[in-house]
Amino acid sequence: MKATGIVRRIDELGRVVIPKEIRSTLRLKSGDPLEIFTERDELMLKKYSPIASLEKFSEGTAKSLSDLSGHLAIVCDTDEVLHASGSGRREVAGKAISQKMDKLMQDRRSYIANLSEGGDIVPICEDTQNDITAEIIVPIVAGGDCLGAVALVSCEQGAKIEPAACKLAQLSATILAAQFE
Repeated sequence: MKATGIVRRIDELGRVVIPKEIRSTLRLKSGDPLEIFTERDELMLKKYSPIASLEKFSEGTAKSLSDLSGHLAIVCDTDEVLHASGSGRREVAGKAISQKMDKLMQDRRSYIANLSEGGDIVPICEDTQNDITAEIIVPIVAGGDCLGAVALVSCEQGAKIEPAACKLAQLSATILAAQFE
């Protein structure tokens, strides 16, 4: 654990303000759920990710989606890529999602694009330079909240994500969302 040197007082309602710098560093936004852990005299807060709690299920979903579609399949929460399966998975696994991807998830809308038809490709991760030529991104929405997204991407020249693969991505997002309802 890393010490910050910041000391805060608990108010009469039991609240503590998390400094803006720490919220920014950890990508905490207003309304984000936090998990609370205690050990002896220590209190730890961790950003809660419902999708991460389904680790084996979401990992299996990414693998099955990749096997069936033939594309790189990605399952992410609202912060990072949790699971990736297929060619290029090492480039994105565990990376923070891009701001454009975050915006798509906040808008709770699916997105399909391919370069061969002049589409605008949304980067999945902020700090990776992969040559995505086609993609579909489907948010995982449960109870009105966006919990993450399922994405299929291709790096082949002239690639398009075929309609059957789009349906698979939508089905995968729906199944993952159903785990929380």
